[in-house]
Amino acid sequence: MLFRSNGGWIPGKGARVGEISAYQGLQFRATPHTTFGWPFEYIPVKQAPGYNAPETGQYLNPFVDLFRAYDTQTADGVDWNMIGPNQWVEGRKVALVHPKSAPPEGVTNGRWIDVDLAEQTLAVYENNQLIFATVIASGLEPFYTRPGLFQIYSKKPTENMRNGDPTDFYYLDNVPWTMYFDKARALHGAYWRTRFGYPQSHGCVNLSVGDAHWLYNWAVEGDWVYIYDPTGQTPTD
Repeated sequence: MLFRSNGGWIPGKGARVGEISAYQGLQFRATPHTTFGWPFEYIPVKQAPGYNAPETGQYLNPFVDLFRAYDTQTADGVDWNMIGPNQWVEGRKVALVHPKSAPPEGVTNGRWIDVDLAEQTLAVYENNQLIFATVIASGLEPFYTRPGLFQIYSKKPTENMRNGDPTDFYYLDNVPWTMYFDKARALHGAYWRTRFGYPQSHGCVNLSVGDAHWLYNWAVEGDWVYIYDPTGQTPTD
């Protein structure tokens, strides 16, 4: 059980309490010239694309080993990313940021939050330059995070969130650094989330508490939030 600040309790897995993510994204002085990313699992580096390719003996540590992705090839039905000469990693186990050279259609001030649902990454742009990037957890089917262009319409340093459906009940006290952008969908810190890089939420964009705090301090009401899925698989309604 997890203790709430008002004296009540909510169901929880106690083993996870000590696993609260300390992960935080990165700030940038200028937009990187190449795609980059993080592994969100402990993965081996292969000498070529494909599961049967020999390993290099190197491994990438989750959320620690930032890398550049110079090429992508498909083998064994999945994408593989080249991170160096004769060094390849499975695309399904990494979260990539593809830096933008221009804002999305509708953004006229060069300032927006860019959320890639396929990669589970978030990037922040100011004056058309990437200044921050991190890994997120978005909505899991059927509670999708809806693609589209939105604006932050309310910011709250803490918020209580609940779902009254008895088959899917939750009550979360003091959800930190909440920024609503699409009805009840919000960007916010998730102190209960132990892993990022996978869709897991009820439609919100979950961040580590530290990342949410950074974003909350940067963002103002009216800022653009561009949510997209390059695979086209996420419903827009």
